[in-house]
Amino acid sequence: MKTTGKKRTRKSSSKVAKVKSKKTFRSYQKAIGYLFERTDYEKQQRLRYNVTTFNLKRMQKLLSLLGDPHKKIHTVHIGGTKGKGSTATMLAKMLEANDYNVGLYTSPHVVHLHERIMVNSEMISEPQMRDLLNRVYTPVEKLSKTDPPTFFEIMTALAFMFFVDKEVDIAVVETGLGGRLDSTNVIQPQVVGITSLSIDHSQLLGDTIDSIAEEKAGIFKKGVPAITVQQEPAAMQVLKSRAIALNVPLSITGSDIDFSHRFETSREHGPHTRICLTTPTSKFEHLRVPLHGKHQAINCGLALAMLDKLKSIGYEIDNEKAAEGLNNVSLAGRMEMIWYDPRIMIDAAHNAASIKALIH
Repeated sequence: MKTTGKKRTRKSSSKVAKVKSKKTFRSYQKAIGYLFERTDYEKQQRLRYNVTTFNLKRMQKLLSLLGDPHKKIHTVHIGGTKGKGSTATMLAKMLEANDYNVGLYTSPHVVHLHERIMVNSEMISEPQMRDLLNRVYTPVEKLSKTDPPTFFEIMTALAFMFFVDKEVDIAVVETGLGGRLDSTNVIQPQVVGITSLSIDHSQLLGDTIDSIAEEKAGIFKKGVPAITVQQEPAAMQVLKSRAIALNVPLSITGSDIDFSHRFETSREHGPHTRICLTTPTSKFEHLRVPLHGKHQAINCGLALAMLDKLKSIGYEIDNEKAAEGLNNVSLAGRMEMIWYDPRIMIDAAHNAASIKALIH
């Protein structure tokens, strides 16, 4: 694994040892069928949120049997309630534009399962997924005798394995549910991002904004820089307290990071938002936000701030290339107009705050 932010100019000569497994699945259909047989908390209505159900030790055991792939890649970690996938995608695109080999792990998917695991904007293929499931089969079966890994835990492990196979320079990893007990919270990221917080999954994470913030702040790591956006006072207090306790340098867009946005329209781009963001090392002026809505301007500001933080710790970032990468972002299910007469739009809004943002 690289120890600096410099780009790889050629593939590493040292190959990561692969976990050997019998060719259990000769077809993609059988392999994916095995995956879908696993317990999937995303589809369960009644669920207990505790260290038994969401068990990081189980995840760590699985990864250990697979050679700890998560320890062989550089990562950034993005948590929050709203806009995680959008922020992760924008950050990944800007890193790609700067010639980095970039992994992206998001959830849930909109159309196809393979959307969750990408390298340089390309989804994992069916043969690649089948081969990974063949490699993970024996470790999963070994653990299943006492504590079966879940669908999301296996998917997360597959993502880490794939990123090692593809020798990514950096992987942008989005949390699934919560943060503190999330399966992705085994990584040691270089930067952490927290998107807008609001009440969601209240039956699991709590019905107050500060209880939500406690769970989301669970991805903070000692000494690792973190960036967030403007939050409700109670949520911000939790984030700041957690940051102080862990000696986390916490930056806030719109506060110690100068950030502004404005709405405009043009013949070329139609209605859109432009943002300005200034840090001690960079100045981004009047960049067009590729996704619609004020909330996406806030997400874009966070992605830019995270990119700049990577730059400050040694990654080679050209701001003009980053802007070009931003222009290439497109994302299904985010204020996506699929029909104009009558007007039909689809959006991933799934709680009151998201729906309010969509309406406005």
